Amino acid sequence: MNILIVFAHPEARSFNGALKDVAVDTLSKAGHDVVVSDLYAMGFHPATGAGDFTGRRADPEVLSIAAEQTHAVENGTLSPDIAAEQKKVLAADLVVFQFPIWWFSMPSILKGWVDRVFARGFAYLPGRKYDTGMLAGRRAMLSLTTGTSRDTYMPDGIDGAINDILWPIHNGILRYTGFDVLPPFVAYMPGRISAEERKAQLDAYRDHIGSFETLPPLFFHPLSDYGPDERLKPGVVARSGFQKNPE
Repeated sequence: MNILIVFAHPEARSFNGALKDVAVDTLSKAGHDVVVSDLYAMGFHPATGAGDFTGRRADPEVLSIAAEQTHAVENGTLSPDIAAEQKKVLAADLVVFQFPIWWFSMPSILKGWVDRVFARGFAYLPGRKYDTGMLAGRRAMLSLTTGTSRDTYMPDGIDGAINDILWPIHNGILRYTGFDVLPPFVAYMPGRISAEERKAQLDAYRDHIGSFETLPPLFFHPLSDYGPDERLKPGVVARSGFQKNPE
């Protein structure tokens, strides 16, 4: 299979770098073709704007990112750096996002990659979201590190349940664009544990990424569970992420 790893950490020798290296080694030895987009090493520009569009704009006077992305996708006029990343995504059977949790989310360079690469017209359109997202047929997985302990990310922890923290990424980015989302791998506070414990986390990740073909995807309600108001139909028990049935 073709695997794309989107790596977002400024230090190659970080624990995130070690996790990335474990994934490359494990997947390559299993016979997969692995491509890494090292965003910091590439100097990837994270801010979307008028420079994303190289041809004649749909509206030269007023910049609407959504409208210009759609127009540029249709006309092949996205900037070369975006087009190159989109080509990698289209070729991938699995996309792995490797990053540290910063401020309860992904680093800005990775969010900017999403903003620019998952362009309207490429990853989604009206009527082409979630079950029908334009990147359907592919799998995605998050591999990440935290600065604090597993306990802080438990349902009663001060930081909140880790899967709730990741819901905006899992649902709002990956499932939204059609991916089947695999369970994440979380390495908790690698900077504050022993060398033996860090090795154990790397070994655990080797097992996790090595079994990606058999990992069951996370559950997301299918579109058939929603009514015309895009709320869960009466009687459907909320089962995913932040969703709850009204009391």
